[in-house]
Amino acid sequence: MTEFILNLIAWGGYVGIFLLMVIENVFPPIPSEVIMGFGGMAVARGDMAMVPLIVIGTAGTTLGNVFWYAIGRWIGYERLKPFVDRHGRWLTLHWDDVEKLHCFFVKHGLWVVFVFRFLPTFRTMISLPAGMAKMGMPRFLIATFLGSAVWNAVLAYAGLILGSRFGQLQDYVGPVAVGMTVLMGLGYLYRVLTWRSRD
Repeated sequence: MTEFILNLIAWGGYVGIFLLMVIENVFPPIPSEVIMGFGGMAVARGDMAMVPLIVIGTAGTTLGNVFWYAIGRWIGYERLKPFVDRHGRWLTLHWDDVEKLHCFFVKHGLWVVFVFRFLPTFRTMISLPAGMAKMGMPRFLIATFLGSAVWNAVLAYAGLILGSRFGQLQDYVGPVAVGMTVLMGLGYLYRVLTWRSRD
């Protein structure tokens, strides 16, 4: 995967960064940490400039997230009711919980999308409920672009500072992401075991 990223950046420059960031947000397993980190390394070598790197990378992130937003908008949260009623235990949700979450998202969606851009995994998946809640496209794009710009800038500057030692960043990011995933898994298991039907 790393070799593919390096080859695409070497071949396409900023275009390669843009395409990789679009793909990364449609297929989350491709790590933005590596893409923007290598971009920062290219800045350190003088092959790229920081501002265009961040702007173009963030434009790719935003476009990739529009894909999931559009799917969520097409589905709409109302269509989930039969599924939630049938599989509520494994979702650890009742339908009134979904309605409360929907109302919260309608009121505070701008900040929710912005903040979630800094969280592993949820950076992309938050676009789905944003679409389901029919969040206004301009607000979604603004929150996505600004939140992603901050995150991408952090990654790009980390690549610039660490240079050829960028692999050290992965040594820290990897365990943190795994740790958060384990905690979320344990939290989900606890909710499944303690979930009670309200019928």
